Amino acid sequence: MRDHGESAMYHDQQLTIGSMLHAGLTAAPEQRIVHSDVVDMSYAQFGARVHRLASALAALGLGQGAVVAVMDYDSHRYLECFFAVPMLGATLHTINVRLSPEQVLFTITHAEDDAILVHEDFLPLVMPLLPRITRPVRLIVLTDRGATVPEGFTGEYEGLLAAGDAGHSFPDLAETTRATLFYTTGTTGDPKGVSYSHRQLVLHSLAVIACFAPVPGRGGFKRDDVYMPLTPLFHVHGWGFPLIATMLGVRQVYPGRYDPVRILALIAKHGVTFSHCVPTILAMVLQAPGSEAVDLSRWKVIIGGSALPEGLARAAMARGIDIHAGYGMSETCPVMTIADMDATQGATGDTTATRIATGKPIPLMQVRVVAPDMTDVPHDGVTTGEVVGRAPWLTDGYVRDEAGTAALWAGGWLHTGDVGTMAPDGTLRLTDRLKDVIKSGGEWISSLALESVVSAVPGVAEAAAVGMPDARWGERPVILVVAKPGAEVEAAAHAAVAAAIAAGRLTKWAAPERVLTVTAIPKTSVGKIDKKAIRAALAAGHFA
Repeated sequence: MRDHGESAMYHDQQLTIGSMLHAGLTAAPEQRIVHSDVVDMSYAQFGARVHRLASALAALGLGQGAVVAVMDYDSHRYLECFFAVPMLGATLHTINVRLSPEQVLFTITHAEDDAILVHEDFLPLVMPLLPRITRPVRLIVLTDRGATVPEGFTGEYEGLLAAGDAGHSFPDLAETTRATLFYTTGTTGDPKGVSYSHRQLVLHSLAVIACFAPVPGRGGFKRDDVYMPLTPLFHVHGWGFPLIATMLGVRQVYPGRYDPVRILALIAKHGVTFSHCVPTILAMVLQAPGSEAVDLSRWKVIIGGSALPEGLARAAMARGIDIHAGYGMSETCPVMTIADMDATQGATGDTTATRIATGKPIPLMQVRVVAPDMTDVPHDGVTTGEVVGRAPWLTDGYVRDEAGTAALWAGGWLHTGDVGTMAPDGTLRLTDRLKDVIKSGGEWISSLALESVVSAVPGVAEAAAVGMPDARWGERPVILVVAKPGAEVEAAAHAAVAAAIAAGRLTKWAAPERVLTVTAIPKTSVGKIDKKAIRAALAAGHFA
């Protein structure tokens, strides 16, 4: 125990992002970071660039308290911003480039951005907004093709780095300093600002490491993996894994703009072993031209953002992919639970049900399934309730939104808005979003369960189920399917649901009113199925 008489000699080590960077640079200075075969550098070179970037930003007056926004593809530049900006004591605002122009303008204004680092491809989105940004903002262009600096811009990213100081000294920061800010969209209203401190990001990283590192065999996520994110880095810090990979000194590959052929080429060339993405991205990669020629047997993939459909899981497993579901949300930093990776490593028999389960909480994460009065529902794997959680890294609330924060943290637990069950062994299984549960004839029908059944039908590439108003029954299920080329799947989808009802897996009310084949299913800005848009399109007769 420390002698309090020696307190003058004691340094209270703060949990900051800078300490995570230092760990990676110390452990693996010669490890490589690759950006889509455009850039290949060592961790030592990366560290120098982080310091140069910080020096350049500081010279522009972007230090403690500033807000620095980024609009880029998944790149080495984005990773540099993940560290340089928060280590200055500034806030990194990761702008969702898939939002509408009005939503992007709202987030820039609401975040009170002092600078925006914008890739040349997103200039057509940003330039028309500039006259409507009322506060002074510095603009820096990012380029892969040597684009000229637009009028009114402060400069170009690489030019600023070249003039920066590789020995720049960072300030000592309190771990409660705000590090990141991004915006999450709901079904109504303006996007909501979600922020995290240095402490929250470090604790989340350590908990994810504690979950993944002990997994036996080739499972989990370890120092000898080759990491490539397939979740946009603007989305909840790329689910936190870029920070974790850097802390561990893992080889990293950044794909730039998502193109399935390029992604497959990068996997093959660099031996990528670990990625994470939403179901849509994995399906896109598996269905891409030439996919069958690429060996994916060493690839581990965590699926989040939406439920992992059974059909997609089986398609991935047929290619040798070690696939598991994960669960979380923007407000949880994001990881809450992971499917039981221990149980599937080296297991014989069909492990699909275990892999697609929402899973068990990561260390230090408390998860409950509760009734409306906040009492726990029975842990019988059947009784449903809302999923609520607590952990040291969950967001404190929405930026300048007291009402939204109060609703999020009602009763002292973070409300996810998801419905699920808890099994006796502590395994969580989501059954739906509160707003997406289909209520028909007095029965609650899980749209996720319907989608999982239909996704396993041969010839189905993707499926989405929603409830549509019905004068007699309240709502009736409607299923949209995207068929693989040349496949006819509507009759088979009806038959698959009927078989699941006969087997007791679905209630009789789950039999869909209609199964409609469509060319594409509407998605949100982060690749999730957009059920609000589907319901609106069905109501307007667009899919009739």
